[in-house]
Amino acid sequence: MKTHAIRLSLRSRLPLGALVIAACVTGGAAPLTLQALKVTDGDTIVLNGETIRLEGIDAPELAQRCLSSSGKEYDCGKEAANALKALLSRGPVTCKGDVTDTYGRRLGTCYSGGINVNAAMAESGHAFAFVRYSSSYVAEEARARAGRIGMFAGTAQAPWEFRAAKWQNASTQRHVQASADADRECPIKGNISKNGRIYHMPWSASYARTSINENKGERWFCTEAEAIAAGWRPAHSS
Repeated sequence: MKTHAIRLSLRSRLPLGALVIAACVTGGAAPLTLQALKVTDGDTIVLNGETIRLEGIDAPELAQRCLSSSGKEYDCGKEAANALKALLSRGPVTCKGDVTDTYGRRLGTCYSGGINVNAAMAESGHAFAFVRYSSSYVAEEARARAGRIGMFAGTAQAPWEFRAAKWQNASTQRHVQASADADRECPIKGNISKNGRIYHMPWSASYARTSINENKGERWFCTEAEAIAAGWRPAHSS
């Protein structure tokens, strides 16, 4: 399904959180109706307790900032999340997909009010085509770039480049601070709080303010898969 000239007005910012709408997941799961739907970030939702990663697109991380056409910094990651929430509010939501990624997330294509949400996020300039894994939305991104829509009206770093830079910076700091016998190249923070065991990626909004006390059982991880296998879950802002 193609979309055309998708522009979203985000003047009234929508808080991140849960929506209660008519929704269903197809492909291995029974249809669901009137389910709580939570927007985690610009390319991830949680529906009925299941995390769904929008396949074929990559939106700016929540902590990511971009430059507007006038050169002013703004929170493009949060704006992308608000854009996704606005799209999902248009009508009944259906997500299709049978494949799960290495982190246990279902990879899906979601529709709301008859619109392909994945495609609309790219064409409205709130997500990149995730060309490392798919070429599905390259044309939609190209139209957004040509029309200088959304983050393409100014300057935006590709999310995978943003994550790589954050990872490198965190790894370097970890290398300097770690003791001789520590996992120096493992910058993922495994925190324990009242909400349980939560891991924080270097690009998450909560990473900088999260401290690790290994005497309390908190620890560092080298990969997300390692953190998940050890019983930690991702921070919502990762």
